[in-house]
Amino acid sequence: MNKLVTFSLLFLFFFPALVSSECTCDEDADDRNRTEASKYKLVAAASILIAGATGISIPSLGKIIPAFRPENNVFNLIKAFAAGVILATGFVHILPDAFESLSSPCLPEKPWGDFPFAGLIAMISAIGTMIVDLLATSFYRKVNITKQKPVNSDEEKEGRQLVHVHTHSTHGHAHASVMLSPSEGTDELPSDLDLSRLRVISQVLELGILVHSVIIGVSLGASESPKTIKPLVAALTFHQLFEGMGLGGCIAEAKFKIKKAALMAIFFSLTTPIGIAIGFGISTVYRETSPTALMVEGIFNSAAAGILIYMALVDLLAADFMSSKMQDSPKLLVGANIFLLFGVGCMSLLAKWA
Repeated sequence: MNKLVTFSLLFLFFFPALVSSECTCDEDADDRNRTEASKYKLVAAASILIAGATGISIPSLGKIIPAFRPENNVFNLIKAFAAGVILATGFVHILPDAFESLSSPCLPEKPWGDFPFAGLIAMISAIGTMIVDLLATSFYRKVNITKQKPVNSDEEKEGRQLVHVHTHSTHGHAHASVMLSPSEGTDELPSDLDLSRLRVISQVLELGILVHSVIIGVSLGASESPKTIKPLVAALTFHQLFEGMGLGGCIAEAKFKIKKAALMAIFFSLTTPIGIAIGFGISTVYRETSPTALMVEGIFNSAAAGILIYMALVDLLAADFMSSKMQDSPKLLVGANIFLLFGVGCMSLLAKWA
């Protein structure tokens, strides 16, 4: 968690310096209006902040509303919708932007015009995310095994445990030992290993979202065109709301302590508004068509797309849709597919404006 916070702070600090280079391609200055654009930026920052905080808080309402608890079907439907949003964000929003940036005519023909670097970086990012996922899972598995106390009995060799059962009857009581295999009687609550993996998933997912959110915020904050900002206000507000629901679902399942969960929620809610503020501050030197800005945005967008696509397909959708709970309930499976398609559709539609 501390590493995630440190990386986020460093990224917020150094990103403006990377993209504040001189422009080499001409821009259309006819629709610029700095004063009017500033008003829309303030509205955008406020609405995005509220939407992000609302979205990431919805899954946490399980403590108040029982239907929103992770063990209930409503939570699974919300999570399927949010996973569809994250998947569409990676495929429809971020990856096309990365291809557009890294294939821009403002960049040198060699090497940027000779190879699809956006796809390569996204692929490497996805593989890197998988490696982190595997290493973290392996590490927590070993830690979990060392914490287990050995059972000095013949049953330990057979992979079983003795559970002491205390029973009562009308005329007395009796004691008995019941054989349980490790896979029996343990489905109700997640193990330490499961919780550790869920926490890794939520932190990596937030990292990918934060990278993308900073870029969106800086681009919006640096724009001086009201025509460009107007449609982005509503689109990015819904964008942040839906993404917050996806991340909030992972945080709720991971059962973080209140302080850590609150810190992750605050970081998510503030990242885009902070990006807008940074963009507003460097608007006099920032040019979206400068080679440095295009390269930085393209590379980071590609990496974020790879992270989000992997997380959505492997850690969110595959993990839930292939679970016994979903497979044993045809109604829940159909409902989850409908909500998944609804999430993908809503987020894809927003790509028309954002």
